[in-house]
Amino acid sequence: MRIAQVAPLHLTVPPQNYGGTERCIFNLTEALVEAGHDVTLFAASGSETSARLVPMRDEPIRFNPKVDATALHLAMLQHVYSRASEFDVIHSHLDYLTLPFAAASSTPTVMTLHGRLDGPETVEILRTFRGCNYIAISASQRSQIPDLNWAATIHHAIDLRQIAFYERPGSYLVFVGRITPEKGPDRAIRIAQRVGMPLKIAAKIDPANRKYYDQVIKPMLDDPSIEFLGPVNEKRKLDLMGNALALLEPIHWPEPFGMVFIESLACGTPVLTCPHGSVPELLGDGVTGFACEADDDLVAAVQQVGQVSRIGCREYVRQKFDIREMALEYVEVYSTIQHRRRLFAVPAEHLVETARNQGKLDQSSLIS
Repeated sequence: MRIAQVAPLHLTVPPQNYGGTERCIFNLTEALVEAGHDVTLFAASGSETSARLVPMRDEPIRFNPKVDATALHLAMLQHVYSRASEFDVIHSHLDYLTLPFAAASSTPTVMTLHGRLDGPETVEILRTFRGCNYIAISASQRSQIPDLNWAATIHHAIDLRQIAFYERPGSYLVFVGRITPEKGPDRAIRIAQRVGMPLKIAAKIDPANRKYYDQVIKPMLDDPSIEFLGPVNEKRKLDLMGNALALLEPIHWPEPFGMVFIESLACGTPVLTCPHGSVPELLGDGVTGFACEADDDLVAAVQQVGQVSRIGCREYVRQKFDIREMALEYVEVYSTIQHRRRLFAVPAEHLVETARNQGKLDQSSLIS
């Protein structure tokens, strides 16, 4: 199948540091290529992929407020859709900017929504184009606008082959993500202080949250047991999580997915968080860690988390968030929206070998 993947231009695919959406696009693209599909990735220059890369900007925007990202993304979409006849399906990750292009194209578009959907403006624009083929990343996210044309709910996934297992727990807690009130870094600091454990914070600061960092977080860093590392690369992030006792993310918002939860579990490190958004859907209380609302309960959970099986955390990811299963689910959606039979995406060489063994190799044996 000929598939176009359209990524935001803010970061490379995969991202060098923070970038959950770009990490998910990378995982899906690699899985589709491995499955034998012809994938073209439209992304910022510097992206690395097994697919055919079409670089759409010399360097990533990096959320620079002085750059008109909307204008650049609209120009990108015009280029993508000028080539629409080259693809069986266009899979866009550019949110509502894609919608007018998708509505005018005879090539079907699938659009994965990566953020929260409950803002009034978001509700209005998505309902205006409610007939687009939307993919939710969790049932929780989907419930925010249940009357859209939801083609499927598909959880993000990761490639366990690329993530090491850390058998022994460390003696510190770790917070990974963004410095923003909704992620709860201030709560994480207070909880770590109450249990007397070091906390390492690997997080970026968006311009919109600079005041929160300066006024709330920075003064708390006077405690030598609280270490702020800023954004870190993928290897450093996994090492930080893998060597921690637990990932501590006391969120206070309707988290659409929470990729960092799954990455931590893949390392073997349990997760301590709050039961908001997709958390009850994705995590297993007592199996992957604990989800508690109150700080007092999270303090108690830190003291119990050593009892959680680290190999059990990794196996949980293997069973529920496998990258190849995710790719199969997307291929089924791509095929369904073309009113075609379901395509079982498997590596082409596997199909060839199977056909040879059966003595009936011909062109119809191959799924393209």
